[in-house]
Amino acid sequence: MLAVAQSGGGGDRLTGEDYARSPVIAPHGIAATSQPLASQIAIDVMKQGGNAVDAAIAANAALGLMEPTGNGIGGDLYAIVWDPETEEVYGLNASGRSPLGLSYDEMQQELGDRDEIPLLGHLPVSVPGTVSGWFRLHERFGSQPMAANLAPTIRYARDGFPLSQVIAYYWEGNVEGFEEADLPDDNWKDTYLIEGEDGTMRAPREGEVFRNPDLANTLELIAEGGEAAFYEGEIAQTIDAYMRRIGGHLRLQDLQQHTSDWVDPVSVNYRGVDVYELPPNGQGIAALQMLQILEGFDMADMGHNSVDYLHVQAEAKKLVFEDRARFYADLAFADVPVQELISDEYADERRQLIEMDQVLSEPTHGDPRATVSERLEEGDTIYLTVADSTGMMVSLIQSNYAGMGSGLVPDGLGFMLQDRGALFTMEEGHPNVYAPGKRPFHTIIPAFAMKDGQPFLSFGVMGGGMQPQGHVQVINNIVDFGMNVQEAGDAARYRHYGSTSPTGEEMEGRGLLRLESGVHEDVVNGLIGRGHAVDVGAGGYGGYQAIMWDAENGVYWGGTEMRKDGTVVGY
Repeated sequence: MLAVAQSGGGGDRLTGEDYARSPVIAPHGIAATSQPLASQIAIDVMKQGGNAVDAAIAANAALGLMEPTGNGIGGDLYAIVWDPETEEVYGLNASGRSPLGLSYDEMQQELGDRDEIPLLGHLPVSVPGTVSGWFRLHERFGSQPMAANLAPTIRYARDGFPLSQVIAYYWEGNVEGFEEADLPDDNWKDTYLIEGEDGTMRAPREGEVFRNPDLANTLELIAEGGEAAFYEGEIAQTIDAYMRRIGGHLRLQDLQQHTSDWVDPVSVNYRGVDVYELPPNGQGIAALQMLQILEGFDMADMGHNSVDYLHVQAEAKKLVFEDRARFYADLAFADVPVQELISDEYADERRQLIEMDQVLSEPTHGDPRATVSERLEEGDTIYLTVADSTGMMVSLIQSNYAGMGSGLVPDGLGFMLQDRGALFTMEEGHPNVYAPGKRPFHTIIPAFAMKDGQPFLSFGVMGGGMQPQGHVQVINNIVDFGMNVQEAGDAARYRHYGSTSPTGEEMEGRGLLRLESGVHEDVVNGLIGRGHAVDVGAGGYGGYQAIMWDAENGVYWGGTEMRKDGTVVGY
């Protein structure tokens, strides 16, 4: 019997697995997001004539308002699009770069005796790429005016929306962090706090209506003035003036010179399924490397969430994350051996390092060319996926990085600037070392899968270093264990912490293997007996959304994350 994802207190089902609700099945269009109103907005857009790309942009805009704990237009975006007209998979890298006017030496001088870039304040701020990403997607695939895509969020920003449960929890946590920080102004309070019954300002709570009129005004400027309004016009000029006033380094020139880039997704075949990820500066190929290693084991015979299954998962992750720490970086600055890292030959070599009766401790990276951090573990992000009646499917991920971002809200704009620059290392000579005009290493990764030459699965699992581990578990659950798209997300997960990171942190010992309570007690004890450091508890396992195309019946199957607020809506 498969391990359950939650313990005790639940009801019983007449059919299907006890731990999972039914997937949503729809013939025309479907949307899976982490906030119910955003999913409904996506469906409304498609019903009114927009396609999957229009709906994804609309849902992303809504999440920037409704889930600012995970994303917003001050952050970055990546996407994979299946276009049925050309029958091609397209990748978009809409991540921003570090300020051109801040050199490595100047960054080092501002850091002083600190050896890493902080999460809060002006030093981790890089160019926000999200709006540019929307317009690259829209100009290539969109079918209705951008103003129509942004209109629902503008209305909700003015009229208000009720806060959902998990988002309210993280909102309060972010506010507590900002209150303890030394930030240059209180703009974040004016934007993200409300007045309580006693007259004090506090975070909004579950069910309370929140409004963001400043964001409504900003989105109206974008709707009317297009991409130029954000990167050249009033919004860009406001960001420039704000950063000058607080002693920051992001300038109008940085915004003007920003570009989002179409990139070719890379893939491996896992037991007949072609799994696609985007190349670095993101960590997507870590999932591909793990799958390549795991294909050499009979995962189905081991049994889901068994001792052997979780052991080889954790060991494969350790090996791959050493490569991630050593090689993954901006391809414009570093020669990353992408194809070698995901090759069969390299996977065969790395797989030989896994022993079934003992645990890897402080493994090192490999040499793929010869063959042919704690901060990275967190990260707050949204993932969404949308599919329409034409067969177009969109896999989109967007984030401000850690928490709500840097703590900096430019005057009157209603959104926070990201802190993604904290993912650079200051280690000279490292591929991911800080440099002006460079994209930092990124954790956020969308995924897609093909089967028999047809689109199969658009999916993602947000959550810092959890993401590659989550992608692999989803593919294993569906391909090796035959789970449906909802069961694949609801099944109990593992997450390994403590690997060496691209920001410079070194792995100490064996790391920590964290498990959800649905993993059987005998399995936990078996893993401890094998040498793993194991912890059982809730939280930190990411946020999943997925859409599967059923070619035989011509319908979409949608699954959503039970650990979040989201829902799947179809029609």
